[in-house]
Amino acid sequence: MAKESKEKVKKAATKVLKAAGKKKEIKEAKKKIAPERTEVHEAAASHAPSPVRAEPQVKVEQAAAAKVEKVVHKPKAQKLRPEALSFGTGRRKTAIAKVKLFSGSGEISINRTPLSQYVSGRQLLLIQVNKPLKVVDVVGRYDVLVKASGGGIASQAGAVSLGIARALIRLNPELKPKLKAEGLLTRDSRMKERKKYGRKKARKRFQYSKR
Repeated sequence: MAKESKEKVKKAATKVLKAAGKKKEIKEAKKKIAPERTEVHEAAASHAPSPVRAEPQVKVEQAAAAKVEKVVHKPKAQKLRPEALSFGTGRRKTAIAKVKLFSGSGEISINRTPLSQYVSGRQLLLIQVNKPLKVVDVVGRYDVLVKASGGGIASQAGAVSLGIARALIRLNPELKPKLKAEGLLTRDSRMKERKKYGRKKARKRFQYSKR
């Protein structure tokens, strides 16, 4: 048994020695190869890049420049509008109308739409909007530009009427008595009455059934 164990130890030792010898040989070979590799890299770096490789880069750059030229938009020439002569704000229910007066031929537009088209030809609303201009007798002298929001068309028309009256006073304070006499400077304070609990609307009750 002792002899067998000694032989195993010797075999293991010989294997280790052989492996160590091989490692030394590999290290020496690497040392010899290393300077050869550095010489090859230096030689490759010294050479100029081949023209064949440079061509695709140039083509890509030209294509990118062409795309940039297509994407760039020239700014559109903006139409310069003259400054407003006067302005006023009118309100009715939940509608708000911001009115501007310009010197012109009497065109009235609400939210970039002609008045008759915006009001759908409703004569009462057309009369209501034009009333401040007729009372002061300046129909056809000013263009009216309105930006309206909130509420419905009827409440917006009331707001526009108040806004025009206020703009006219800002332009000429002497017109105030005429407009006030017609009630065009009074803000209509009526609002929709809120709904109550236990009822269908503000005052309307649910249907009563006796049986």
